[in-house]
Amino acid sequence: MAKIADNASVDPRAEIADDVVIGPFCVVGPEVSIGGGTRLENHVTLTGRLRLGQHNHLYAGAVLGAEPQDLSYRGERTEVIVGDHNTLREGVTIHRATAKEEGLTSLGNHCYLMAGAHVAHDCRVGDHVTIANNTLLGGHVHIENQVTLSATVAIHHFTTIGRCSFVGGLSRVVHDVPPFLLADGIPARPRCVNTVGLQRNGFPATEIHALGKAFRLLFREQTGAEVAQQRLRERQLLTPAVHELIRFIQGRQQGSQGRRRDARRVA
Repeated sequence: MAKIADNASVDPRAEIADDVVIGPFCVVGPEVSIGGGTRLENHVTLTGRLRLGQHNHLYAGAVLGAEPQDLSYRGERTEVIVGDHNTLREGVTIHRATAKEEGLTSLGNHCYLMAGAHVAHDCRVGDHVTIANNTLLGGHVHIENQVTLSATVAIHHFTTIGRCSFVGGLSRVVHDVPPFLLADGIPARPRCVNTVGLQRNGFPATEIHALGKAFRLLFREQTGAEVAQQRLRERQLLTPAVHELIRFIQGRQQGSQGRRRDARRVA
């Protein structure tokens, strides 16, 4: 049976698994579903159409499922879906979507969102993502798997952050960040291969070496994607990760302002 504090406000229509713990002064709305093993500390608010998976831990002041901060929103029945084994620290906010794309804001599995992190409407965050304190995701941002965002990063709406990348603290991200790279600055630019992150995620040394050569061609010598691809093929360095990096850059070049998803913007 769920353990619910006496002074929590839980709508009887909410779907609460048997072993959920809901602390004092929490508020759970009627269209909320909470999976087993999830724990809400004090003053957590869950509202709107929200599906919260299993074994999540939400700390004080977290708010999930509130209306999007978008002036065009007219009360459409959009939703938030959160996966399993996530930690959301104090003051984290995840807003439900608008009707401009799929009507969904989502967070994957095994993510760690530190205090004050904000995930805006229509964002899609993958698995094993770490978002540090006070980092802000604008609307319609996509974060791929195994990404780390340092503290106080601001990400422009419709931006894509490629997998296994790292964004340094205090950065202003206005362009897509390619996978496997470390980006930093105002505005953020790719600085080097995210070697430490790749090693932690089990990438072999040969793959990291090939990515280093690709980075030099693409961002130091600025040969262009097609020329870099040919040269890397000649050197037998066109590995799967290098392929992915080049495809990402080609897609970014087709978008507006270095953001391949900006074409999804509704006028």
